[in-house]
Amino acid sequence: MSAAVLSGVTAIAFDFDGVFTDDRVLVSQTGEESVFCSRSDGMGIGLLRDAGIHMIIISKEPNPVVAARAKKLSLEVVQGCDDKLPVLREWMTRIGSTPDTTAYMGNDINDVECMNFVGIAIAPCDAHPSVLDIADVVTKKPGGRGAIREIADNLLQVQRHRAAK
Repeated sequence: MSAAVLSGVTAIAFDFDGVFTDDRVLVSQTGEESVFCSRSDGMGIGLLRDAGIHMIIISKEPNPVVAARAKKLSLEVVQGCDDKLPVLREWMTRIGSTPDTTAYMGNDINDVECMNFVGIAIAPCDAHPSVLDIADVVTKKPGGRGAIREIADNLLQVQRHRAAK
């Protein structure tokens, strides 16, 4: 990954499934869903917050597991979102961000429109091929297994290096 691409990022919007998770779901016999998330990704979110990076989760799925993870990480979340771009635009306006300073991290075809809108499109290495084709940055780690932490570490390293100049 060329970390330099991340140097001007001040805001990141994330998809949930396949980014925060490994894109699998465990469904119990009663219909309750569970997913696997990475604790190191959670630490990465905390590091980004401490660095002043604005963040939001924009998810197609209206699922309590998305809300629970967002609450634990103190992240704003919009769920049940079939058309993510208007939500992304409204959020960017509200926080004073521009496409040039905003990144979007997604893994599937319903993320492509947002990824094309922002300045930096990020995909986990196990994203859908159509997403990998348009990504400016592809992580070495897969979704739900450290991809967010990888982005956090690289973004913060680049920003520290820029500040030291």
